[in-house]
Amino acid sequence: MQEIVQKYYGETLTDSSDLQTNACCTDTNLPEYAKPLLAKVHDEVLRRYYGCGLVLPQLLDGLTVLDLGCGAGRDVYVLSQLVGEQGQVIGVDMTEEQLTVARRHEDFHRRAFGYANSNVQFLHGDIERLHELELADASVDVIVSNCVINLAPDKAAVLREAWRVLKPGGELYFSDVYSDRRIPAVLARDPVLYGECLGGALYWNDFLQLARRCGFVDPRLVEDRPVTLGNAQLAERTGNIRFYSATYRLFKLDNLELACEDHGQSVVYRGTIPHHPHLFILDKHHAIETGRQFPVCGNTLRMLHDTRFREHFDFFGNFDRHFGIFPGCGMGLPFDGAVTNGSGKAGGGCC
Repeated sequence: MQEIVQKYYGETLTDSSDLQTNACCTDTNLPEYAKPLLAKVHDEVLRRYYGCGLVLPQLLDGLTVLDLGCGAGRDVYVLSQLVGEQGQVIGVDMTEEQLTVARRHEDFHRRAFGYANSNVQFLHGDIERLHELELADASVDVIVSNCVINLAPDKAAVLREAWRVLKPGGELYFSDVYSDRRIPAVLARDPVLYGECLGGALYWNDFLQLARRCGFVDPRLVEDRPVTLGNAQLAERTGNIRFYSATYRLFKLDNLELACEDHGQSVVYRGTIPHHPHLFILDKHHAIETGRQFPVCGNTLRMLHDTRFREHFDFFGNFDRHFGIFPGCGMGLPFDGAVTNGSGKAGGGCC
């Protein structure tokens, strides 16, 4: 499949108008602060953009960011402005034609951003084998990817390599295409469907289990939207399969719990993260208003306390007490009811 991807993105696609579906090239809900950043990106780089969502995690100033499947570098150059001149953005891609475009405009962007030295680097290689590019263990703060992991035949290798190069408390923040069921082999081998990010799309539940096996125990969905193919012929071939563009964040944190456990903890957001003075969105189910006490499970507390977000929150409670599964997290006591003894407390025996 690598040859198919290289030919599709190196030769078949010359700009975004060559795509046959609308699975890619969507910037839904582009935040206002990102618009002037995009305006500084070279037109040729913008034309060669094939992503499927936003990859703008919060609080990147001074960090080292790795972009898996960077293509012609659009996201790299946007992130370059967010990490600042003291930060670094490394782009990795397997398609030399795309990297040629990215590298051609490196000095243009350095001057446009007012930097004395470029803070970007483009590497030709495979996102499944980052070790071949001499990317060291625990050397990266944040990894991003934009509609590329679905193109990798060995997705487990991508996630394992991401876990390896991330620093403790770092995160993989990425957009990709998922399906509501497993893709039949005949469709997965189709070069057009594969190149359009559909044939290699993971069934969402397979992705969650894969992420957990690779160390990312509690994947968090940030946002999602249904994909309408916009191509009658391809829609006929895919039948009832439904596709979604979704953004996930996966934190490198050891000893996360397998479920959202309630320890009676809460946080208060200070409103101090740039561009987010009133609301911090951790994921689709955690929109935390500034100054408001917000109950959290133990995993959520650790995602805020043991990461780059720590100084922007006040934390309340510890892990000394446990109150069961956190309400509303899709799990709960499986039993129909509880038998109580005379004191009103739960009682009874086995079976």
